[in-house]
Amino acid sequence: MLMEKITAIQVLDVPVHPYSMDAAVQYLDDKIQEQKHSFVVTANAEIIMMCQDDAEYKNILTNVADLVLPDGAGTVWAGRQLGYAVPERVAGFDLFNRLLNLAAEKGYRVFFFGASPGIAEAAKKKAESLYSGVTVVGCRDGYFKDSDNKSIIDAINNSGAQILFIALGAPKQEKWLQTHLQELKPYITMGIGGSFDVLAGKMERAPLWMQKYSLEWLFRLYKQPSRFTRMLALPKFVIKVICSK
Repeated sequence: MLMEKITAIQVLDVPVHPYSMDAAVQYLDDKIQEQKHSFVVTANAEIIMMCQDDAEYKNILTNVADLVLPDGAGTVWAGRQLGYAVPERVAGFDLFNRLLNLAAEKGYRVFFFGASPGIAEAAKKKAESLYSGVTVVGCRDGYFKDSDNKSIIDAINNSGAQILFIALGAPKQEKWLQTHLQELKPYITMGIGGSFDVLAGKMERAPLWMQKYSLEWLFRLYKQPSRFTRMLALPKFVIKVICSK
């Protein structure tokens, strides 16, 4: 029995679908089984704040993406603060891994596009060691010119991939997907930021206790002090949510 799509809630005029992790994986599995396309965005507070100043990006999340999931404690907090039932955080890296596991179990073919040269290949090798039987049918780094787009799309489509993970960082990855969505054959297309780097062991994720207490942002700031300006979006987000009530 196929799952009915959950109605989106609104967080600062950005739609967010309040799925649990298990329900999100089931929904996307259903999409592949139905051979229907789903453009997935995992929206943390920073992405929702980007949408406040970038009309093109906001339009993608509002009118183009099929599924916008609550990635980050900030998005979950905001939804609950605004009176909605948001079951849990659906972190992009965790969803990426759950879908790799699903692909291994169901025989779905996967393509890795993005990150620095060699990273996607290293992530592929790690995925193959973690998820026995997973089929990563192609890798392509994220360094390219507009003139390369056709060859990239051809490589993805010719690979027979049913799931495309793209790691170009927000908002570039979603804007690239939106531009080329009609040309791409994979059923699931999903931007995953720095997830290849984390899977490949090139970037460290916050310890579990920091994830549990919603302190991943602090860990990222400690590891990458250059993110300080970007992190200023978080207190602005909290203030805007409180004022929007």
